Amino acid sequence: MPPMLALLAAVLVLLFPALVLAAAFSDAISFTIPNWISLALLALFPVAGLAVGLPLSTLGLHLAIGVAALLAGMVMFALRWMGGGDAKLIAAAALWLGWPALTTFVLGTAVAGGGLAILLLSLRSANLRPIVALGPRWVNRLADGEQGIPYGLAIAIGALTAFASSPFAAAVGL
Repeated sequence: MPPMLALLAAVLVLLFPALVLAAAFSDAISFTIPNWISLALLALFPVAGLAVGLPLSTLGLHLAIGVAALLAGMVMFALRWMGGGDAKLIAAAALWLGWPALTTFVLGTAVAGGGLAILLLSLRSANLRPIVALGPRWVNRLADGEQGIPYGLAIAIGALTAFASSPFAAAVGL
């Protein structure tokens, strides 16, 4: 691969972790994941896939996994188990990660979600409430028992954990 194409491919591939981290940050401070993040991941996927030279069959498999993840996310949203932004982020991440990394993504997200729930339960306890009250507003929102769980944090941890075993990371030598 020519050096300029290799550089472009690396930049495109590194946009995945950057956007996933942006989603996590946004969810942590506002309990929302902006649609533009999932849309950017969706739009960048075919460009990055072609830039790193993934075969069309591999891109198609990734697309099928992304669609399946979107359908699963829609069911979880309908059951009120997660927010719409979380469902879209799961689908966009699954699209990028594909089959080789899907198990790591799902397990990493589940474990991180459990850890996040324990952390939030601790923050929301009566013992820590006076200390949390001294923190910034976004920490107070996290500690508010009326708020949900910003699951975008867990999704980001799962996605970043699985990213190393994705074909995109392998293609650019990560």
